[in-house]
Amino acid sequence: MTAPVARAYDRRMSAAEPPPPLHKRVPPGAWTALAWCAGELFTLLARLRLPGEAEPDEWAAVQLYRWDGLTTLALSTALALYSGWLLARRPLPALVALLLASVLATTPLGVAAIPMALFLGPMVALYFIAATRPRRTATVALAMALGTLAAYLAVRVLYGWTVGTSAELAVTLVAVIAWLLGTSAHQARVHAERLSAEHADRAVTAERLRIAREMHDTVAHSIGIIALQAGAAARVATTRPEAALTAMRAVENEGRETLAGLRRMLVALRAADQGTGGSARTALPAGLSDVDRLAVTTTAAGVRVEVTRLGETRQLPPDVDLSAFRIVQESVTNVVRHADTHACRVTLDYRDDELALEITDEGRGRGSATDTGFGLAGMRERVALLHGEFTAAPRPGGGFRVAARLPVPAAVR
Repeated sequence: MTAPVARAYDRRMSAAEPPPPLHKRVPPGAWTALAWCAGELFTLLARLRLPGEAEPDEWAAVQLYRWDGLTTLALSTALALYSGWLLARRPLPALVALLLASVLATTPLGVAAIPMALFLGPMVALYFIAATRPRRTATVALAMALGTLAAYLAVRVLYGWTVGTSAELAVTLVAVIAWLLGTSAHQARVHAERLSAEHADRAVTAERLRIAREMHDTVAHSIGIIALQAGAAARVATTRPEAALTAMRAVENEGRETLAGLRRMLVALRAADQGTGGSARTALPAGLSDVDRLAVTTTAAGVRVEVTRLGETRQLPPDVDLSAFRIVQESVTNVVRHADTHACRVTLDYRDDELALEITDEGRGRGSATDTGFGLAGMRERVALLHGEFTAAPRPGGGFRVAARLPVPAAVR
């Protein structure tokens, strides 16, 4: 049952979810490549005198315009695009290529630190690695990025060149922030997946409990009738063969109906398991309209059931209708099994805002109040789910009484 319920749950969730936003439809490698191109463009524009400026914000080194500088820029761009293509499959090698591209692109600029704009690509890659990969991989990626920045400064110090420590600290801070944002997104996704799995598990558990209640209500009633009829047949088998034959035919009919009901349930479950539609809820179409058939079957088994309807009979919501029938069925089954009586009364009172049920008998009530089975507990649970009231106790004058009040939603009224 787990598989069809989980698949049905996934289908409902998929149908209800809106399409993902644009930033989730574009792959991480594409965002990394776009960030690199944007950073490269910004770096070059900052070294040009734009309209309205007296001079560029940054003066370009002479090698930027030579063949070796242009070749280095082309090679670094190719490395960045390759890393974007590789990021989804091998994130750490892709980050290595991207960091190397940042260092190569910085070389012809003649600056004391890797510019923030040329480190946008590695920052975006850091975010996606932290958001989609395990914590260990994300930590290694952060160490690689910070190690590259530190190594760049260390090389310049060893050669006696000037270093931009403050600028590099700013780049480091932004890289750490990008990594933290990715880690936070990863934790939020894991939490959401855990909640979704727990929700699916609860749905599966609720479905199992519902099916168990349906099978208990149906089989328990039928077995009670079969036992009563078989006992009657055994008592009159030698003295009244015709009556014994009638009782055994009733046993046969009740058994066939029970098997048919179980077969319908199994067919519905298999249909759901194969994805062909259908549900266990449609396997046992029962409601208050079946009370008369229940009374006839039980009366034929030797316990007369008198059904009284008060108020205006009307169509009730499916959950109220099914729960009311199951309460009546379980109560009558308890009378057959425990009351040691030949009659019981079922009263259905259709009130304006609720349905009142009452099942009474005048038997000894043995086992009803202290029964260790799940009959009374199941009835109480059904009523509680519908926010109704339920009582079950011996009557002062003898016998047992089961009463329930099931509210009817205002929209239905």
